[in-house]
Amino acid sequence: MLIRKGLYCFDFREQYFKGTAMKKEITNQGQPATNRRGFIKAAAVTAAGFMIVPRHVLGGKGFLAPSDRLVVAGVGVGGKGRSDIDSFHKSGKADIAYLCDVDDRQAATSIQNFPKAKYYKDWREMFDKEAKNFDAVSVSTPDHTHAVVAMAAMQLGKHVYVQKPMAHDIYEARKLTEAAARYKVVTQMGNQGASGDGVRQLHEWFDAGVIGDVETVYCWTNRPIWPQGIPWPTTKATVPKELDWNLWLGTAPYKEYVDEVVPRSWRGWWDYGTGALGDLGCHLMEAPFRVLNLKYATDVQASVGSVFVGWGKRGIFPDSCPPSSHATLTFPKTSKTKGPVTLHWMDGGIKPERPEELGANELFGDGNSGILFVGTKGKMMASEYAANPRLLPLSRMEEVKVKQTYARVPGSADGHYAQWVEGAIAGYGKKEMSSPFDLAGPLTEAILMANLGIRGADIAKPRASGNGFDYPGSNMKMLWDNQNMRVTNFDEVNQFVKRTYREGWSLGV
Repeated sequence: MLIRKGLYCFDFREQYFKGTAMKKEITNQGQPATNRRGFIKAAAVTAAGFMIVPRHVLGGKGFLAPSDRLVVAGVGVGGKGRSDIDSFHKSGKADIAYLCDVDDRQAATSIQNFPKAKYYKDWREMFDKEAKNFDAVSVSTPDHTHAVVAMAAMQLGKHVYVQKPMAHDIYEARKLTEAAARYKVVTQMGNQGASGDGVRQLHEWFDAGVIGDVETVYCWTNRPIWPQGIPWPTTKATVPKELDWNLWLGTAPYKEYVDEVVPRSWRGWWDYGTGALGDLGCHLMEAPFRVLNLKYATDVQASVGSVFVGWGKRGIFPDSCPPSSHATLTFPKTSKTKGPVTLHWMDGGIKPERPEELGANELFGDGNSGILFVGTKGKMMASEYAANPRLLPLSRMEEVKVKQTYARVPGSADGHYAQWVEGAIAGYGKKEMSSPFDLAGPLTEAILMANLGIRGADIAKPRASGNGFDYPGSNMKMLWDNQNMRVTNFDEVNQFVKRTYREGWSLGV
């Protein structure tokens, strides 16, 4: 690979397959012919007189044939990444063979848990050297590098599991959705509630007409629980010896290292995270998307909380997500609704009006987060992950019984991981996934579109008088051209639809 300013030039379809027949193969079929299971299949049908004997035949009950195991490479293996690969391993059908993290401190536990796994700091080097040796990739990096890792993996014909949200901006989400279908790989976003029993119960109540037609949905959370609405720190700090700060920055503009961004506070900075929406939106908005068959919104409007910095002065910190926000998305009529649907997102402790059907001392959502469907015949509510679904008033829970029509995922939300492992082993299109990119993509776009509204509401323009600022995007109804992926009546926010990557980085499309 070429090296430029300490970064690998990035286009794996060109660099990895350059000068090989495999380049033609991946273009025509969507994945390299020499991937592990493809090799076994090809050998079985072309080698005359040769037979591959499954290991369970040789080893007895309890053994799995090599072709019935998934070899996984983890990118980002600390924190949530650690629990992700642990969960894949617990499925009993996944081998964690490769680990990659830019921070040795975060990777330490995973290295200890999987001592036979080979460790890399740069995922591009791992892909370049080891791609022929693994089947699938788990991506648990900060939001701003989700897309480049996942795209490169899919271009190598690898199945991918990507933490939520699957992308940092709308353009990335659209391209990942298209790539999953083009390369025919098994995909799953890491919003475990999509595999939970709760969303399926909500779906069954709605389909049975228990709450009637739905025109309005509320989703809310107490997040952020990390600093937001603050200026970028000015105090310089020493980069820990275990951390490759340049690699951590990845696609983002270069900035000098400061304390606290890694590993905890990055969510609150627009260059790296997507705020409270990116953290909890996929867990809360997935249920209305699935139940009501929502796809792409037509408009968004938002208002944001301000930061007091002096009498008559509001803090302007464009690098940081605001401390609180309320965004409203409009979705067109679907096959499940009689008309458009309005979805409200609230964070920073803002909540919708308490339903009159809810008792004075009864918990609203789960106390911190929640989902509320407002129907023409009633209401239904759930907690984070769509857990603990309830009809309102709660007395209806004893009165209403509907037939189970949606199959439950073994293990419920915890089964989200094994579902992807088994789906990847079976191959593209063979098993149903709870959050494949064709479903997770539009959901992610809606979350990121709400962020467009939030970022637009926070754009400050100096007044002509020189006294203070105006915020023309606050509560403006921003009209969305879905085909061209742009807001048509407030061009200032279109810069956030597709980021400009730092030199040396590319999405490869």
